[in-house]
Amino acid sequence: MQAKAYLYNVRISPRKVKIVLDLIRGKDVETAAGILKNTPKSASEYCGKLLNSAVANAENNFGMDKKSLVVSECFVTPGIGGRSSRRLMPGGKGSGNIIHKRCSHITIAVADGKEEKNGKEAAK
Repeated sequence: MQAKAYLYNVRISPRKVKIVLDLIRGKDVETAAGILKNTPKSASEYCGKLLNSAVANAENNFGMDKKSLVVSECFVTPGIGGRSSRRLMPGGKGSGNIIHKRCSHITIAVADGKEEKNGKEAAK
C-alpha cells in the first residue's frame, strides 16, 4: 500500500527539483528527512514539507507505522500549458527574447518497507 502526496505549481524549475528527489529515492523516511534538512538546495524545503505530508497521509489514512516507511516513489513533472509564465527580455536590434519561468508538479509516495521486501521475494 502506498500513500501519496502531491504539490502542484511550485515556482521552481523541474530540473532543480529532480536533483533533490534523486537523493531521497529508496531511502527510509527518517534518513530522507535528514538529507532534506541538510541539503542546501532551494527545492529541499518544498520536498521536506511534501515528505511530511505523505508520512501523515500514511499514518492517518492507512494506519501505517512511521518507523517502517520508505520513500518508494518520487518524481517531478513540468507544469504544462500556460503554467509556465513567459517574460520578455530586450534582445538585439530591438527584438525581444522570451524567458520561461518554469513551474513543477512534485509527487512523493511512501510505502511500508516490510511489504516492499515481501513483494520482491514473491516475485523471485
